[in-house]
Amino acid sequence: MPSARTLTERLRRIAPEALAFGVIGAANAALYFAITYVAMPIGAVKATVIATVVTTTLAYFANRYWTYRHHTKTALRREYALFFGFNLVGMVIQSGSVAVAKYGFGLSESDHRWLIMGVTVFAAGVATLFRFWAYRTFVFLKPPVDGHEAAMAEMDVAAGLAELSAGDPAFEAELSVLEESERADRRH
Repeated sequence: MPSARTLTERLRRIAPEALAFGVIGAANAALYFAITYVAMPIGAVKATVIATVVTTTLAYFANRYWTYRHHTKTALRREYALFFGFNLVGMVIQSGSVAVAKYGFGLSESDHRWLIMGVTVFAAGVATLFRFWAYRTFVFLKPPVDGHEAAMAEMDVAAGLAELSAGDPAFEAELSVLEESERADRRH
């Protein structure tokens, strides 16, 4: 169990990320809700899908170049594909909640517009927590600590999983064995 000091230090390190993520999220949320509200006449679910697609690209670049600017940069395709994939999961959380409200509870856009928007706000909060966790865990990798993370990040697909293992004593021991084996092979 982590000590109070460890938790305090961890919170201190994560606070700037959370703040930047929150500012970007608030701006994108305002845009998201505006698009959803304006596009609702074509259908509530369609409106949330359109809003998600538009705000995802804006959010990617804002997070890459502000929130996670100090994190290891990996291939743009890798980052954007993962970012978009996790945003799709967030969209399913948000749009799925709206679909349940509309079709499961019989709400209509004309009679229950504000109730649908309330469901959208709640679902957006749940999706935001999921996205923050996913971005910092899988998309924008932690900055290199001892040099081997940058090399792993170039491996694209395995980079996220490798980063998760960084700092793990068992992983470090296995890495040392592999490196020693590689050096031995070069000598022979």
